[in-house]
Amino acid sequence: MTVRVITDSTADLPPEMAAELRIEVVPLNVHFGTDTFRDGIDLSADEFYERLVASSRPPTTSQPSVGAFLEVYQKALEGADGIVSVHISAKVSGTWNSAVQAREQLSDSSKVTVVDTGQASMGLGWVAVAAARAAQAGASMDEVASLARSAAEQVRVLFLVDTLEYLQKGGRIGKAQAMFGSVLAIKPILTIQEGEVHPLERVRTRGKGVARLVQLVQEAAPLQSMAVLYTTTEDEARALAERLGPCVPSGQVIVGRLGTVVGTYAGPGLLGVGWVPQA
Repeated sequence: MTVRVITDSTADLPPEMAAELRIEVVPLNVHFGTDTFRDGIDLSADEFYERLVASSRPPTTSQPSVGAFLEVYQKALEGADGIVSVHISAKVSGTWNSAVQAREQLSDSSKVTVVDTGQASMGLGWVAVAAARAAQAGASMDEVASLARSAAEQVRVLFLVDTLEYLQKGGRIGKAQAMFGSVLAIKPILTIQEGEVHPLERVRTRGKGVARLVQLVQEAAPLQSMAVLYTTTEDEARALAERLGPCVPSGQVIVGRLGTVVGTYAGPGLLGVGWVPQA
């Protein structure tokens, strides 16, 4: 049985990794006023962050249309027996709902399983990777879907943000927390719990925030896989990846950039880590 794995652009998968594992990525949309851009396709990350900082009104985002998913599913099923479609938490995006509606429009909806991972960014990305590797190893659709659900409960992501301003503007975190962070110049470390963004810790400076990220990852080591994520500070991300290399037996840490959709809420200056624990 041939199984294809499909995800969405909030997975922040490096393009070469998605291509290698034959993971189809369905883009979400970013809107600056009346201008609409497909995440990862129509607007480069550099252009996006320049516009994000300069814009007087924050951009908005939207899920892929039902039609976009339907087109991807129909094409994938031409060369596969089944599809496992893994997506960003339904609590923060309508993407999962669009995917479910598209599945219901297929002539045989039993060929597609849609999974709400409760994750985002490389939390979702690692779920897609695990599912794709299982599919390539010959697992059935039910087995791939079961593995994806299990992986979603195990992966973890941490984000050190420069400001809560963008999360607050986008309605993804309470205003009181945004005010608390900005007034006291506190750098929050955030995580995803039960499908939503939650503050984990607050540190006084960026340097202390990075040091705490390192400590938290080291406490969780050894890890099976890890990615370091950034929005605008690539050099800082690569330095962090080098520090965290010993936490992974292979020593290989992926460095990836947040796409435009997740970046809308993360803002410039974010550093993040997403990992898979050892089995």
